[in-house]
Amino acid sequence: MSPRPKIALDKNTIMLAAAELANEQGSEYVTLALLAKKLNIKPPSLYNHFDGLPGIKRELAIYSLEKLYNSLAKEAQGKSQGDETIMVLSQAYLTFARRNQGLYEFALAAPDPADETVNDAGKKIVDLVISAIQPFGLKEEEAIHAVRGLRSLMHGFASLEQKGGFGMPLDLDESYQLAVTAYIHGLKK
Repeated sequence: MSPRPKIALDKNTIMLAAAELANEQGSEYVTLALLAKKLNIKPPSLYNHFDGLPGIKRELAIYSLEKLYNSLAKEAQGKSQGDETIMVLSQAYLTFARRNQGLYEFALAAPDPADETVNDAGKKIVDLVISAIQPFGLKEEEAIHAVRGLRSLMHGFASLEQKGGFGMPLDLDESYQLAVTAYIHGLKK
């Protein structure tokens, strides 16, 4: 068996390989050794592009948040704000978590409060959801609480589903839709 041909190594190629590794095996398997093996390179070559494993994980968090934001924004585009947008956003969120289990974990990692790039990537998602709930007439503080509530609902459901926490033979998509619908009704005072 001949060795794989070398590929052009750049930051984007490494990110895509790291994302594949995360989604195929889980976020905990994104290591310098496994990533280098996947790319058919020696681990020290990764230092030419990143500040070690912490640098790769930081970039994966940004990449994941941007990918999640793009998924949400794409689905929300052209929808009227309010009920319809919240339902579409919540479905896009769950779809992202289902299709990108490893990246999803990186999107949830609590960023370093001093890291503006990671925080800005997360803030775009928050701003998108705040925009969607504007028709409910919530004050600024109430809107933040509402976003936290929706995120908790979406993340809780996605996490329980990924861990096999729903054992009853009921349609999961229907359960999720009912939960989001109940949340939306709770926003209407």
